[in-house]
Parts: sequence; C-alpha cells; structure tokens
Amino acid sequence: MNRLHRGELYMKKFWKKPWISCLLALFLFAAGCSGQASARPQEPERETASDQADDPAKGWNSTPRVLVPEAPGTVLMGNSSIEIDVSNISKGYLMARYVGNGAKVKFFIETPDQVRYTYDLPASQSYAALPLTAGNGTYTLDVREHVEGDLYSNLYKDTIEVAIENEFSPFLYPNQYTWFTEDSQAVSKASGLTRDVKDGLEAVGAVYDFVISNVSYDEEKARTVESGYLPDVDETLESGKGICFDYAALMTAMLRSQGIPTKLEIGYSGEVYHAWISTWLEEKGWVENIIEFDGKNWSLIDPTLAAGNKPSSVKKYIGDGSNYTVMYSR
Repeated sequence: MNRLHRGELYMKKFWKKPWISCLLALFLFAAGCSGQASARPQEPERETASDQADDPAKGWNSTPRVLVPEAPGTVLMGNSSIEIDVSNISKGYLMARYVGNGAKVKFFIETPDQVRYTYDLPASQSYAALPLTAGNGTYTLDVREHVEGDLYSNLYKDTIEVAIENEFSPFLYPNQYTWFTEDSQAVSKASGLTRDVKDGLEAVGAVYDFVISNVSYDEEKARTVESGYLPDVDETLESGKGICFDYAALMTAMLRSQGIPTKLEIGYSGEVYHAWISTWLEEKGWVENIIEFDGKNWSLIDPTLAAGNKPSSVKKYIGDGSNYTVMYSR
C-alpha cells in the first residue's frame, strides 16, 4: 500500500482527484502482477467474418465484424475437473471451464517471455475465453484448485506450443476481460459512430471521442469494487459511468467489433497500477504513445485520463510514453 500511496501523491499534481481513485480501484481488483480475473459465461460458439478490407474511395465499412471464440472439442487437455479446449490456439485463444467440486480454480498462463497471467474460473458449465497474447512459443498452463482461505492445491499442469496464424487475432476476439457479442449495445454504438468516417484513423477518433465525452468516473464503484471484477461493456455504456477498467474495456470492445486490433493493456502509470489501450491501424501501425490526434501524430490512448482532464495536462504527464509500463496485454 505504501507504493500505491506514493503513486497517488505523484499523480495528484496532474490529475483531478477522481482519476486517482480510479487507479486505486484497478489496483485492488487487478491483484498486482497476476492480472487476476473471474470467468464470464460464453455465448453459443460460432465464428463470423472479420474482413477489414475497406475501399478508401467508398469510406469506412462500419458493419460490425465480431469474432466468436469456439470450443469445438477437436483438441482437448485437462482432466475430470478442468476442461481445456486448445483447438483454436492458432487464433490466439484457448477455452477453459472448471467442472470440479470446489468453488473455483486459479488458471495460470505463463507466456514464452515468462510473464504469468492469472484467471479465476468458478465452477461452471460455461467456457471462458482466455487470450494468448505473447505470440508464438511455449505456454505453460498451471491450474490450482481452491481448498480453503488462500490455500490451493495442484490440479493440472502442461505446456502447449502455439503458432499464431494472424498476429492480430488475439486482439480482435472477445475474451474474459472484454466480452461482447453481435447483440451487444457497444457493438451497435460503434457501428453508428463510424458510419460516416472515411478510414480506420477516423473510426478510432470517433469511438475515442465518444467514450471520453460520455463516460464519467464512478467514485462509489471505485470505493466498493472487489477483487476479480470484470467490466460489463454494455452496463458501462448504459449507465455512462465507470472506473478505469470500464473505460478501457468499452473502447476495446467497440474497436475490435469494427475489425481494429486493440490491446487492453494493464501496467503502471507512473507508480500506480492502471489500464489503457493501444490500437493498430493500417495507416500507422500500433498506436501506443499519444492521448490525442493532431492530424499527424498519435500518442498513448488512455480513455480514463483523457476524460475530464485538459489535453495539455494529459500530454504533460504522458510525454513520450515513458511514464507508462506495460505488464499485461489482453
């Protein structure tokens, strides 16, 4: 907590007080370096097209391009308590569900670069989509079953060799952190916002401007949010309120539904745990170091800090992006 307090003091001279609370809230539910989350029920699995080939002469195609994670059962791992479907790891995700007798399991995924992601999976008949965001290589799957209190027992451990067919796939599919379907209101809103834009650059701008202008910080939620919290993008859209995780998840869902690869990133903003997003555009590549677009240059797209703060103050803090340290990409 001392580290968090120092971060709060550091940020105070740049940000309005609500954003400090937002960062504190994310620290509470993100569980430090574990990137912890709980499972989200999955919709019936079918895949839709995600063709982002747009003719500049005709303008941007705002038709939703929602990909749907599948668990076809072609390649299965696990045991009688944990079922892991790795049929589509080449698309950048696996599907998992816990069907044992305990309350939950912790599902650890260690990436080829030795970063360890943690997911909470409660007992459920529904699959959770877990992303594989570190590219090709060996991933270690380590599942621990809850016993009592903070005690967990070893349930299952194995490795998988992953070769991603399309490097952008992990950042186009919905997953446990950012869940959306064709029927999501966030998807419909994104389609409407981008109907009259001419390219991906303007599509990102339209969605970005909407989120920072129409979602306000929820102080009560920040005070009461619990560990394992997952955003509900439609709830955030409907209520017009949220904490930093909600901002980033909503914008991620909206852009992915438009076929724009988007990373929901978790790490440190200065000394405080935080969430933000980065996007990939045909015109620019990965956009990671700016808060606004001036017609030529982009910077780190962090919808939480942009909302309610003067652009000059935001840019003063962000600078060249050195105040941001990415720990996890979802």
